Amino acid sequence: MRNSLGPLLRRVTLCAFSLAVVAAPGGPALAAPAPPAAEAPSIAFAQRYHALQHGGITRAANTAITCRKPMAARAVSCPAARGGTKAANNDFDMSYVDVDKDPNTYNSSRAEVRIPQDSRVSYARLYWGGNLRVGEQKPPKDNGKALIAEPGGSYRHVQADTLVGHRTANGADAFQASADVTRLVRESGAGMYTVAQVNVAMGHSKAGAWGGWTLVVAYENEAAPLRHLSVWDGFDSFDANRRGHAVRLGGLPVKGRAKGQVGVVTYNGDRGTSGDTLTVSTGRSRPVRLSDAANPADDVLNSTISEPGRQIARTPAYANTLGYDSDIFRLDGGLKADRKGLLIRLASQRESAWAGVLFAAVDAKR
Repeated sequence: MRNSLGPLLRRVTLCAFSLAVVAAPGGPALAAPAPPAAEAPSIAFAQRYHALQHGGITRAANTAITCRKPMAARAVSCPAARGGTKAANNDFDMSYVDVDKDPNTYNSSRAEVRIPQDSRVSYARLYWGGNLRVGEQKPPKDNGKALIAEPGGSYRHVQADTLVGHRTANGADAFQASADVTRLVRESGAGMYTVAQVNVAMGHSKAGAWGGWTLVVAYENEAAPLRHLSVWDGFDSFDANRRGHAVRLGGLPVKGRAKGQVGVVTYNGDRGTSGDTLTVSTGRSRPVRLSDAANPADDVLNSTISEPGRQIARTPAYANTLGYDSDIFRLDGGLKADRKGLLIRLASQRESAWAGVLFAAVDAKR
């Protein structure tokens, strides 16, 4: 395994933050607490992790908030929206998802990390974020805090260990934070993880309420193909006036007709609002739109948590997450070779959205 540490070391030098996953009271400590992370209105996308190894990338994800009742004449019922009907979060009064029956948490949700047998976790990172200003205004001082519980375990406090994105734009007050949780996931393995206390606001506003979490996990497995595994993150908004958001995943050379997967995490995409696209290309190939049965080519930011070829175990398992997207798409081998890496472009013609995470697993050999 080879890890590309340059971008990560630059982040550590810039931000001076350490690993920050600590046990909740009464649980075993994993590391010393880190100081609160500083915030920035936008963060340029940079490589967080890279490895050339036999293995892949998986992830668990869920929403932190859902509808309570419709607030617009055109709005469908909440059960219909949750079930997958076209609906936008700003058409509803929104409230927290809370599945843990713990009176000390106001939001919580679960999702499964699936890791093939005989695998070793090589890297894991938890991302969480959403809108702070809806019917209420949540305090930004809590943006860098969350709780996580491993399968069958109790909550541990998570403190962001790097710069937190926090941008006010188009009526929303949005943020994204993240922390390295490799040791926790490596020791706990596959299963249902619970994440709580994501600092999102409930209520109703023109901008709408939205937010959730994604746990990205890279693993080694000798039975899997040799792949370039890469995780990139940043934070910025984009809409029709900003010509989309493009990121070159450098250090991830693409072989001709290589296959693999690309994952994205975005905020505030509404199901039924067309004009959202996700394309990949290399310097030698035309852009290819990524889409599948769950994500139409012209409405890819459509409030889904999806993965090709399998259902994802989540609690709750709403088909429409009303503003939170965490999706994995299949690369079908249609790209030409390019040593410069993949160029990924997100675009939105009719709504404001935020980009937070990109990850890819691309075959190193045909």
